[in-house]
Amino acid sequence: MKQNLLAQLSRVTKRYGSVVALDGLDLEVRTGELLAVLGPNGAGKTTAISLLLGLTRPDAGSASLFGHSPHSIDARRQIGLMMQEVALAPDLRVREHVHLVSSYYPTPLTFEETLELTRTRELANRPYGKLSGGQKRQAQFALAVCGRPKLLFLDEPTVGMDVQARAAMWASLRQLVDGGASIVLTTHYIEEAEALADRVVVLAKGREIAAGTVSEMRSLVVRSRITCSSVLPVEEVAAWPGVGSVTRAAQKLSITATNPEAVVRRLLATDEVLEELEVRRAGLAEVFTELTQEVAA
Repeated sequence: MKQNLLAQLSRVTKRYGSVVALDGLDLEVRTGELLAVLGPNGAGKTTAISLLLGLTRPDAGSASLFGHSPHSIDARRQIGLMMQEVALAPDLRVREHVHLVSSYYPTPLTFEETLELTRTRELANRPYGKLSGGQKRQAQFALAVCGRPKLLFLDEPTVGMDVQARAAMWASLRQLVDGGASIVLTTHYIEEAEALADRVVVLAKGREIAAGTVSEMRSLVVRSRITCSSVLPVEEVAAWPGVGSVTRAAQKLSITATNPEAVVRRLLATDEVLEELEVRRAGLAEVFTELTQEVAA
């Protein structure tokens, strides 16, 4: 394994009966990065993570964790994990769960360090079963990081959290990466990947269809979005060269364009009372939608 790789799938194929979950997938997790793994339902995200965690075995190809088998105890002691489906003892207090999980690791964070990092101090003395759904996710995050992992796997970590709790977790994730940890994040919140990821991998039908930094991913889609307040008819603007689609909400036009400069010049020349003009390049959400639609077609 290369020196800067913490985990790797090499030409992995995995089938469940007649369903091909992964089809010759290569995936690398590098030192000091937050890798976001995106894809529609059934793309193979969970299967890929399960292979890296040693929860299942590939039909072909290989999986490695810190240069060893994912089943190696030494390798597993260097990871933290937060999955979507979690069952914890409801009567134990959060502090008791943290102390228990910390005891599995050779050099865990102190209890106070865990509470500080995960912003869970106010939950420490509460029974896990009495927490709300979002608070349970916060407690699960504390259990995922208390062992001081070098590599952290987070599967949809902010589902059920309110805006404030989600922002707090984002801050914690940035702090972890700044401290040298690596993170593999699967999420349905595209803005989460856009805000946090050093690198993005998009899966569809068990294969990688795109990978790169957020900026590199944006460059795959040449469209931009133009919004403005205009009296021009939708049908007229839709017929212009370089315009992909046009919609109206009240006085606001929303235009997707492959040649935004030419479209903006024509808007200004055609509508003398045009206001509130804004041009925005394609975001990761648009990239994700276009890439996955192409594969589905």
